[in-house]
Amino acid sequence: MTGRVPLLRRALRPPWMQLLLLYVLVLAVLLPLIGQGKRHSYYFRASAHLSGLTEQALADSLERAEEAESYFREAAGADGGEVGEEERPPQPPPHMAVVIVTTVRSQGAEYRYYLQVAAALHRLLRRCSWCRDYRLMGCNVDPRPAEHWQAEGAASRLVPVVRRFGDGGDGQQQPEPEPERFEKEKEDYLFCLSRGLALRPRYVLVLEDDALPSPDLFPVLRDVLERRLAARDPLYVKLYHPERLQGFLHPEPARIVEWVGLGALGGGLLFYLHRRLSGGWASSPLAFCALAALCMLAAEGYGRVYLLEARRASPQLYSLSPASHCCTPAMAFTARGAARALRYLRGRRCRPGFAKDSALYEALGDEGDTAYVVEPNLVSHIGLYSTLRGVIGRPSL
Repeated sequence: MTGRVPLLRRALRPPWMQLLLLYVLVLAVLLPLIGQGKRHSYYFRASAHLSGLTEQALADSLERAEEAESYFREAAGADGGEVGEEERPPQPPPHMAVVIVTTVRSQGAEYRYYLQVAAALHRLLRRCSWCRDYRLMGCNVDPRPAEHWQAEGAASRLVPVVRRFGDGGDGQQQPEPEPERFEKEKEDYLFCLSRGLALRPRYVLVLEDDALPSPDLFPVLRDVLERRLAARDPLYVKLYHPERLQGFLHPEPARIVEWVGLGALGGGLLFYLHRRLSGGWASSPLAFCALAALCMLAAEGYGRVYLLEARRASPQLYSLSPASHCCTPAMAFTARGAARALRYLRGRRCRPGFAKDSALYEALGDEGDTAYVVEPNLVSHIGLYSTLRGVIGRPSL
């Protein structure tokens, strides 16, 4: 056994062997161990973990739904119920209108997505000392609005609700017979955005009813809209982008720069440590490049979405980059941006393969407008049952 040690040392003496061993240890041993349960990692083992993660997500969603229903029931009782929208005295224009677009879901009603989102937003606004002039409202776009008990029940005493459809009074529309679902989704969004804009706010935040906000939603929005974008007038700011599309290798120049920078930083640190500890092979530009490449491969393999979580330490650390295609669970608008978005969307008809997110993104190029996306995501997409995809036999993350 003792005779093998010198042989091993001699075998590892060449710099390329040491680099090869480091690559194997990191990419074939360490990352498979820590990444196998991470859903957005290259090392994710779906056969072993996907079912369990889905069950846990459903259980967590059900627990939040129970808590949200209790929250509204108890809060409405303690406050004696807030007056209805029609009984409210005139109020000054809010600084931000926060609108939740909601409809009845044919599946997954027990998860009460609207209540989860409305309760989370109501809590955040109550705890926010500088959000007193923010206005939260639900926007019920179901063709049979009275059947949407989540929006029209106890929650409506704390979160006022406007209806798109009704008896034709108060600006309400009558549902068209079997409208095309993607066009209806766009028209629903237009209605809710316009109702938020009608309050004459400075900003409008529109969320779909399965977009659960993160705890730092409003501090980050304040920093983004009122500091970083104060001198600009974007069409919109996206607060969510699908995690599966957040990798370094997606064709977005800003991410490539970020990836190379991360590799240079990590490679430089490894280069310095090896020189300090051993004074060996890590003394050439080629060694630095090999270490930087290792860091880049490790970052992409583990998952950029998990590295982004470090930015949650402060609102100022969130990144802001040009928006890409997809999706609209949560969007922030300036008042002027919202007005332009209404005009752009009214001039486009949606269809399968060309939903409202595609229409807005197309408008950016056609109209020469700008838009941004905030990373990491400021909302979680909790809806495993969709209003557009039809019947889902077995939900999965």
